Amino acid sequence: MSIYSIPYIVLGVLLFISFVFTVKQQTAAVIERFGKFQSIRHSGFQLKIPLIDRIAGRLSLKIQQLDVIVETKTLDDVFVRLKVSVQYRVLSEKVYDAFYKLDYPHDQITSYVFDVVRAEVPKMKLDDVFVKKDDIALAVKAELNDAMLDYGFDIIKTLVTDIDPDPQVKEAMNRINAADREKTAAQYEGDAARILIVEKAKAEAESKRLQGQGIADQRREIARGLEESVLVLNKVGINSQEASALIVVTQHYDTLQSIGQHTNSNLILMPNSPQAGSNMLNEMLASFTASNQIGEAMKEAKEKKNKE
Repeated sequence: MSIYSIPYIVLGVLLFISFVFTVKQQTAAVIERFGKFQSIRHSGFQLKIPLIDRIAGRLSLKIQQLDVIVETKTLDDVFVRLKVSVQYRVLSEKVYDAFYKLDYPHDQITSYVFDVVRAEVPKMKLDDVFVKKDDIALAVKAELNDAMLDYGFDIIKTLVTDIDPDPQVKEAMNRINAADREKTAAQYEGDAARILIVEKAKAEAESKRLQGQGIADQRREIARGLEESVLVLNKVGINSQEASALIVVTQHYDTLQSIGQHTNSNLILMPNSPQAGSNMLNEMLASFTASNQIGEAMKEAKEKKNKE
């Protein structure tokens, strides 16, 4: 190979390189010849005439996403920012329209999103915007499909991905939410406290009932014991009044004995003198005697009145 052949080799390589080209998967290449549309080439190994044909541009056929942030006002005069995500793709059979009919498809899509959102949101209150965000997304998608299909674009899906009210409104909403939760918590606490009071009252009532029943049973047994004691004393010649007085005095001394068994007791039984027992017995006998006399007198007076 002579040195003079090298330029021809280089020129041949350059011509070959300008003669062939490749197109990636999910991509379309637009070929122009002398500035006029010639053809659309899809993925794979492709040929073109050097210096005559040129690649005017390449379009991706993949699904793309455009995020549009729109600020508008709701029906209840609250300013809110919405983030609308538009997923779209170029139709493979309409690459020509997508390449030649629109210079800036992003700007066109953004304009339609603004138009639809600012037409729909002012009809709703702020709470309805959160609830009906899917309706807003469907309205945007319907409008974009009708408008962009003629330009070779297919709208796959639209999503309202963020709703951001004015900071002061957000703070007020948070305060309202917190107040509602505190109100609910207070209601639950009040119900719990009321239940505790009712249950406590029921427990105290049951305790008092059982305590009263216990006292009644205790007094019934005491009365039965006293009755038996009086009967035993009657058998040895002691009448009922004397027997009752004797039992009371006996219980008095039993009580003194019980108190004496507890060294740390602070209870003082009055009267507590040595002659207290005999005094008590005498007083009781005298009271019984007086009571009998009064009863007899009243009985006689009643009989005399009945006779008259």
